[in-house]
Amino acid sequence: MSQARRHLRPALFLAAVSARVPTTGVAARRGLSAWPAPQEPGMEYQDAVRTLNTLQTNAGYLEQVKRQRGDPQTQLEAMKLFLARSGLQVEDLDQLNIIHVTGTKGKGSTCAFTERILRSYGLKTGFFSSPHLVQVRERIRINGQPISPELFTKHFWHLYHRLEETKDGSSCVSMPAYFRFLTLMAFHVFLQEKVDLAVVEVGIGGAYDCTNIIRKPTVCGISSLGIDHTSILGETVEEIAWQKGGIFKRGVPAFTVLQPDGPLAVLRDRAQQISCPLYLCPPLEALEEGGPPLTLGLEGEHQRSNAALALQLARCWLQQKDHRGLGELKASRPSLLRQMPLAPVFQPTTHMRHGLRDTEWLGRTQVLRRGPVTWYLDGAHTASSMQACVRWFRQALPRRPRPGRGPEVHVLLFNSTGDRDPVTLLKLLQPCQFDYAVFCPNLTEVSTAGNADQQNFMVTLDQVLLRCLAHQEHWSGLEEERPGPEPGEPASLPLAPHAPKTHSASSLVFSCISHALQWISQGRDPVFQPPGPPPGLLAHPVASSGASVLREAAAIHVLVTGSLHLVGGVLKLLEPALSQ
Repeated sequence: MSQARRHLRPALFLAAVSARVPTTGVAARRGLSAWPAPQEPGMEYQDAVRTLNTLQTNAGYLEQVKRQRGDPQTQLEAMKLFLARSGLQVEDLDQLNIIHVTGTKGKGSTCAFTERILRSYGLKTGFFSSPHLVQVRERIRINGQPISPELFTKHFWHLYHRLEETKDGSSCVSMPAYFRFLTLMAFHVFLQEKVDLAVVEVGIGGAYDCTNIIRKPTVCGISSLGIDHTSILGETVEEIAWQKGGIFKRGVPAFTVLQPDGPLAVLRDRAQQISCPLYLCPPLEALEEGGPPLTLGLEGEHQRSNAALALQLARCWLQQKDHRGLGELKASRPSLLRQMPLAPVFQPTTHMRHGLRDTEWLGRTQVLRRGPVTWYLDGAHTASSMQACVRWFRQALPRRPRPGRGPEVHVLLFNSTGDRDPVTLLKLLQPCQFDYAVFCPNLTEVSTAGNADQQNFMVTLDQVLLRCLAHQEHWSGLEEERPGPEPGEPASLPLAPHAPKTHSASSLVFSCISHALQWISQGRDPVFQPPGPPPGLLAHPVASSGASVLREAAAIHVLVTGSLHLVGGVLKLLEPALSQ
């Protein structure tokens, strides 16, 4: 047995380890789930999701994307073929009046703001996004709500059987991969439900994304750009900007937020090449002049950029498709900034204000206050989004201790996946001065057999645990370095006093999210009350001593970040209603 495998046993059976360990070795080929795809699928929701999970070939699909970077047309033609086999043509999608949005940071929040603004006008909206947090049906929404299990099941089997019936021997791939299938399904649902518009979030990139078969969107948007998915999109932010600009269409207005000069120039050139009118969004402050400040339903200063983009997308859509309520809008004359035309400055309508205020987008700068335990949830997974997450978290923490209260404990719950650089993300989290850092895979339980929505066939349990052990090792190394504050930030914020650290490397690895939450909350979260701790939860000295600190703390502040899938698993346990 390899040394790495030996260290997996404490993570699996004792649930917590603390020593720094080597992270090399051969992972076993053991899957995460004991549930195979049903041989004769039924018509229940869980049967549909389990069958959908058999299409989880994202790893192979991404490898194919890398090989075909120079020929995106091949991928788009394949998607068009799947669309035709499903019974639709590209022209049919024109009926959906689509708002197409991409970006590195904030594209999901921008979509959520945009959808809620337009819904406040009484329009029937469709919304396609990824990934899901708790249930896969969250990816396809009608009027802001995930489609029902019944509607998901109905459309899934209709599409699945249609694709089965139309496959032939000449096709090397009879079924689309997971994300492609859901994209096709979303188009069918939106057309069947006769939505007034559909907000569509790009999956990865833009030029190569399967949503880019949309040929005539009403308007396009690009949120903040940064480094992500480098193996697919390119090593530099300029290369990534070129990919994101792939959603531009001739004559279709597009908007973006203020970007660094390099990527902004790439977007400008990309738009000019195909005669796409591209506008730069003025800051939200410009739209607040002369009126009351705007209230956003999503916390964090970085959400103001997303809200500014959403307002422009909604206004542009209304101008072209539905003029209701726009008579009161008084826009400024066009002007230039960085050789790009500025989008109009206007005072948001009452509907727009209500839409921004009422926007909900779970897992993004979300706070759950549960007695002495406060959970801060943000799915940041890139360097720029993690910087924004850290700013938000430090500002959201209590600034002063309450009279008569004891020390407060700050806990980090972290995981990262894919080709993200965990060292960069963890280094950005250092200024938060956590008392404990906890690492676990994106698994709600050690076995996901009873929960098809959380299944992932692309990795093994050993693989994800080895990655968590590597995260712990990186964190321990960073703790020894003790970096100073970020440039431009104060050395420390006047926060409530921390509990004294009980160990030089106060970090733990758990085998699943449930075990991690049980240790962190120590039964003090009034909603999260599992039957009992697993055997060996406190076997390690750090787990045992830390449990005492957590039980006696006046307050526990927990930041959950690094992966939207991790945040989704936490929400599934902390908010049981989301699974119903």
